Amino acid sequence: MTFANKYIFLLLALVVVYIIWYIRKHNNIEPSVRVSDTSPYAAVGKTWREWLVHVPFVLRVVALTMIVFVLARPQSSDNWQNTEIEGIDIMMTIDVSTSMLSEDLKPNRLEAAKDVAAQFINGRPNDNIGLTIFAGESFTQCPLTVDHEVLLNLFKNVQCGLVEDGTAIGLGIANAVTRLKDSKAKSKVIILLTDGTNNAGAVSPLTAAAIAKQFGIRIYTIGVGTNGEAPYPFQTAMGIRYQNIPVEIDEQVLREIASTAGGEYFRATSNSKLKEVYEEIDKLEKTKLNVREFSTKEEEYQPFALVALIAVILELALRATILRRIA
Repeated sequence: MTFANKYIFLLLALVVVYIIWYIRKHNNIEPSVRVSDTSPYAAVGKTWREWLVHVPFVLRVVALTMIVFVLARPQSSDNWQNTEIEGIDIMMTIDVSTSMLSEDLKPNRLEAAKDVAAQFINGRPNDNIGLTIFAGESFTQCPLTVDHEVLLNLFKNVQCGLVEDGTAIGLGIANAVTRLKDSKAKSKVIILLTDGTNNAGAVSPLTAAAIAKQFGIRIYTIGVGTNGEAPYPFQTAMGIRYQNIPVEIDEQVLREIASTAGGEYFRATSNSKLKEVYEEIDKLEKTKLNVREFSTKEEEYQPFALVALIAVILELALRATILRRIA
């Protein structure tokens, strides 16, 4: 409940003044009959009429207070919202070539990418998100969907060796563009994650980026991998052996892809850096939320007015009957 005329409550100060005046007046009343000794009256108790003598005053204070509340115009309001959510269509395009098994990120590049991507998906419940994977070839693991539970379950099945080995960045982009080009969303995004250089596929990465630009699709590129060398597990007759291999990421091409398609390039050299990259993309691509609020107000003075009226009637009734004075 709110009050339209809150300043009216200043009048309650007058009610307080009235209470103080009444108390002081009552304390200063002089007896009308003087006697030499009051001991004969010591055993005489107060009558019930004496107990009621202050009731009219209390009723008057209640009435005045309620009148102040009425003048302050108490109001109740009904609020509701009309929410319009404009989501973003996002295709996550992830490299699953065998080099993604390198363990410069823990437990390896691919698993680290899956974990952080899953957190990113959970943080965007209103967006259509799909998944494209690529190595020497590319295919769609999950089309655009708002059912993120299904998407996350399919994410768990992503592993190296699902397609022919290699790094066909252009094919990965082209596949994602195919999924996004007919989208009606105002914002369409590809998030491309890779740890290598384009060495397979019939589509050039820059050509694919130019096609994405024509369809109004932005591309954010992520180069994942430490600087220098990274430990890579090799299967041998004696079990798994690790060997440091050079980290070769074609950062120049990834920058050009992002620049062509209106996105940005990021480098993730560790798990924490990879998480920061996705957090930055999350900030750049905000879902639009339009909220219109409506409200109606109703006057709620009736209960206060009723209490004031009852208090006045009771005061008048007491003064006219039980507490009636004879002049």
